Amino acid sequence: MLKRLLVLAAAMAMLALPASSATAAPSKDIVETAASKPQFSTLVSLVEKAGLVGVLSGKTNYTVFAPTNAAFDKVPKKTLNELAKNKAKLKKVLLYHVLPGKVPASKVLKTKSAKTVEGSKVTFSVRGKNAFVNDAKIVKTDVRCSNGIIHAINGVLLPPSS
Repeated sequence: MLKRLLVLAAAMAMLALPASSATAAPSKDIVETAASKPQFSTLVSLVEKAGLVGVLSGKTNYTVFAPTNAAFDKVPKKTLNELAKNKAKLKKVLLYHVLPGKVPASKVLKTKSAKTVEGSKVTFSVRGKNAFVNDAKIVKTDVRCSNGIIHAINGVLLPPSS
């Protein structure tokens, strides 16, 4: 129990650090970084089922709008089970969360839309003090990885044809 609390405290401390305070380049790739943060366990599991670990662990830079476990909890279980059974559809949905290249929050805020790795576009907006990708609120920005950036979101994005 103490070990779990220490790991959780360390993960929370890492999330609280501003990106500019890190002087060394991150050593963990996108999948390793997501796997080290408990709030992304559902996403990591689905990335594994879709066969995308190699893609998101490679040398190519990506930006991932990563739904938290709470975001996946909002999706009906039946829908998640169907996605888990249909690898092609699951892959399509997951790649709709990924942009090519490193896109920090400062660029997201200046962009109206972007083409995802899946092929469809996502839109960006600012409402009040909050930034959104489609209708999902961006809840944590600029989690740096060796091969990209993770922005945590509170919803699951679905491509237009899903």
